[in-house]
Amino acid sequence: MIALEDKISKWIAQNVHDAGAKGAVVGLSGGIDSAVTVTLCEKALGANVLGVNMPCESDPNEKEDAMLITTKLGVMTLTVRLDETYQALIAGLSDGTRMATANLKARLRMAILYFLANTLSYLVVGTGNKTELMVGYFTKYGDGGVDILPLGGLYKTQVWELARALKIPDKIINTTPSAGLWPGQRDEEELGISYAELDCTLQAVNARCPRSIPQENIRRVWQMVESSAHKRRPAPVFEIC
Repeated sequence: MIALEDKISKWIAQNVHDAGAKGAVVGLSGGIDSAVTVTLCEKALGANVLGVNMPCESDPNEKEDAMLITTKLGVMTLTVRLDETYQALIAGLSDGTRMATANLKARLRMAILYFLANTLSYLVVGTGNKTELMVGYFTKYGDGGVDILPLGGLYKTQVWELARALKIPDKIINTTPSAGLWPGQRDEEELGISYAELDCTLQAVNARCPRSIPQENIRRVWQMVESSAHKRRPAPVFEIC
């Protein structure tokens, strides 16, 4: 049986080839999703992978963790500091909500990745997983603005399993998940549910058999799925009949 990592890496290589591209650009956060994604890209494309650190008022540990995996792989890396650009934009805007300013960081990072991808004739490879895609836990036209999503069919708990198979460093696997949107931000706190519970609930909802899942979880998760549907659909187009 072909291992999952081999299936995904071949899928990446095929998509890059079909697009007439030469390689892949991956945004590095120091988290498990980006670590697994860049590892699979290196497996698929060898030297034709660029990992990009884009600190923006970020925890310095994020870059250190990202370098753990790129150093191990020998992947090309680039650091683009966005602090000044971000601060200049914020200074020129009226006061925004915490979420609006956090999403601006994600959208700046998307712009940098596409600048580099266009320059190199690479594809932008996203790091989103199935769990986060289903509940809309991503920034529209930010980290959701990508060309392909190798982990898009894997729940978060499956990403952890794949990380162990790929021998991702324990320091990264055991790090508390955080999108780094603001100091002290933690994914599970923001979601209001652990990834383990969220994955069980999503799988139960998909199978239409939520018998062993607390009804409160079902309601909360279904509301997240419904309210984020617009993020997963192309922009509606008015058609002249």
